[in-house]
Amino acid sequence: MKFIRLKAIVRKEFYHLIRDYRSLYLAFAIPLLLIMLFGYALSLDVDHVPTVFVDFDQSVLSRDFIRKLKASSYFNVMGALPRMQDAVDALDHDRAKVAIVIPSDFMKTITADREAQLQVLIDASDPTFGNIIRGYITSFVERYNQKLLMSFLNRQGREELKPPVDGRIRIWFNEDLESRNFIIPGIIAVIIMIVGALLTSLVIAREYENGTMETIKSMPVRAPEFLLGKAIPYFFIGLTDVLVAILLGQLLFGIVMKGSFWLMILAASLYLGVALSLGLLISIKTKSQLMANQLAILTTYLPSLLLSDFVFPIVNMPGVIQYITLLVPARYFIDILSGIYLRNLGLAYLWPSLLVLLTMFLLLTFFNFRLLRKEGL
Repeated sequence: MKFIRLKAIVRKEFYHLIRDYRSLYLAFAIPLLLIMLFGYALSLDVDHVPTVFVDFDQSVLSRDFIRKLKASSYFNVMGALPRMQDAVDALDHDRAKVAIVIPSDFMKTITADREAQLQVLIDASDPTFGNIIRGYITSFVERYNQKLLMSFLNRQGREELKPPVDGRIRIWFNEDLESRNFIIPGIIAVIIMIVGALLTSLVIAREYENGTMETIKSMPVRAPEFLLGKAIPYFFIGLTDVLVAILLGQLLFGIVMKGSFWLMILAASLYLGVALSLGLLISIKTKSQLMANQLAILTTYLPSLLLSDFVFPIVNMPGVIQYITLLVPARYFIDILSGIYLRNLGLAYLWPSLLVLLTMFLLLTFFNFRLLRKEGL
């Protein structure tokens, strides 16, 4: 490998990037847009659930129940409705996610020390959302039952009962229980795939479509020089996007990295190398920019978003899909990001994921060399 030939290829690719505004848009504008959208718009937290109620009892206890519900940060009580049909219409037209119906004998039944029925209607069109809301309502009713039980014991002149188990809950790693603390670091994996795989999937295919690949083959250029020269500009662009994502995550969203910054850069560089190698492999095999772009989206961007434990937990996926995720590089990088950002883990704990990424990089690089050798480089 000669440095002068490598320098010439790198210069050529940099000039092409500067002239091609679409590549620069993909390289810088889209990552920034993704950070803003995922940071502000995407949230897996469920709170301020739109709630309506129908109070047929209009008693002290029913009003007390609604007042405590309004005080909860999980529910946004929008107001009382006069009829049951109005509550159903609110759910049907998506004006509310929860409707609570208090029967006319609510207080009378409770003061008679009998079990009172309370109807709760939940919009479970999104089952995950519905299950979370059901958990919120169940927890709220249990706490309210404890309050009524204490009132009953006081009326009977009995001592307060202490529960046999006192669970002392302590939140680790993500103390605020904010999904943003995981989403913002995770978006770095998607950004790297966009810059690394989607852009590099076009570079060699473009040479074939423009007819310049035959000229390159006739020159004294070796496969390692050609691949490295094509990858270096995008490597620096990808690393710049990573630094921008880290900076914006801290400035805009307050996401502070708990682990080592340099370990993060090492892992990002290795993952970026995998993305670049994968994009170049697609570019060599397809020889068409349109086909390369479509294939890169299907094999790199979408799996990084859907099969990497970023948005959807892998443990909830079918067994076959869980095995397929073992081939997704983003899965291992997401694990590293979680360890560095949230768990403050070091190399002693993260080396298995780094080793997998290194193995993927070496295998993809080997396949790229073999394919270029067959092409005559």
